[in-house]
Amino acid sequence: MAGNSQRRGRRLTSKAGAPKGTGGKNKDSLAGRGRTLPADERPWHKGYSGTEKLPQRTAWKQDKERRAAAEEGRAPKIGQPGSKDTTWGRGGGRGVPAGRSGAGGRGGAAGRGGAGGRSGPRVAPGRKSNPSKDTPELLVGRNPVLEALRALVPATALYTAQGLDADDRINEILRTAADRGIAILDISRAELDRMTGGVLHQGVGLQVPPFAYQPFEDMVAAALEQPAPLLVALDGVTDPRNLGAVIRSAAAFGAQGVFVPERRAAGITATAWRTSAGAAARVPVAQVTNLTRSLKACRDAGFMVVGLDADGDTDLYDLEAAVGPLVVVVGSEGRGLSRLVGETCDLTVSIPMISEVESLNASVAAAVTLAEVSRRRSVEL
Repeated sequence: MAGNSQRRGRRLTSKAGAPKGTGGKNKDSLAGRGRTLPADERPWHKGYSGTEKLPQRTAWKQDKERRAAAEEGRAPKIGQPGSKDTTWGRGGGRGVPAGRSGAGGRGGAAGRGGAGGRSGPRVAPGRKSNPSKDTPELLVGRNPVLEALRALVPATALYTAQGLDADDRINEILRTAADRGIAILDISRAELDRMTGGVLHQGVGLQVPPFAYQPFEDMVAAALEQPAPLLVALDGVTDPRNLGAVIRSAAAFGAQGVFVPERRAAGITATAWRTSAGAAARVPVAQVTNLTRSLKACRDAGFMVVGLDADGDTDLYDLEAAVGPLVVVVGSEGRGLSRLVGETCDLTVSIPMISEVESLNASVAAAVTLAEVSRRRSVEL
């Protein structure tokens, strides 16, 4: 034991540290991490029924379960997104939804948090919440960054890793960023790794500010002032590359705007900017809370709402309504138009194809339709 030896330099204390118990400096390590959230409150679970934006992977899980249930002839075991309040109560306590409070006062206005309490989605301890829509996005990779700069994607800063091996792409990236007055920051590779969350960045990252969406009502009013009003609506398109390609087609064929749902749909990200080849700077894009309600508002304003459907009632080449005020609705990549959106359309249109291909990609279908609409309008003129 320590202290028994008589030699010089002997150890007087035990090698073992202080015993870990319920007190002392190790007390906090024994504290609980809070209750485990039920499945319908976990944004990453297929049973999620919360009111916050549905993560893309969760939507994929739910779609997969729907398909499996349809094949097996049973009801899908998924949640009902939007049916359960999963936000922090304003002024409420930690882990308590708005309108509820715990006995003893952790919840409610008198609970922990008070007027300065948290807001936003609740997540289980150790999980990261979804980033805010108002936070900048970091686009990484030499080719993506170079393409974004060539497409004039708005950017606020260019991050480069120290000791970066420069090639022709890096030289053009630096030259283009300097010509556009974008701040160039040289940081350590470890810091860039942290900023990108471990994603392969090839030593370069471009910070893109949040996209400024156009108010839906202003976009509709501006379109109606044109000789041939034309808008494009996307129903559940989740791939930002498809969104960017649709915006590019809309600009090419004279559409005055594109609108998308706020939830369970792609927004304007750096990827969408790059795919649009800069067209997102020329075509107004709006986000709407309820797509069905917005389509009804377009109908009330005098637009004909046409949905693209492989089993549509009308052939695209017989679309006589193309010469009037028109809204073209493009369905999602997998399931097409949702039931409510399909019922809201004045008519559904199919694109005639001579091969056995089941359907076209969403952005390709939009481009073919807009091209035919533009052709018909040019003939009328």
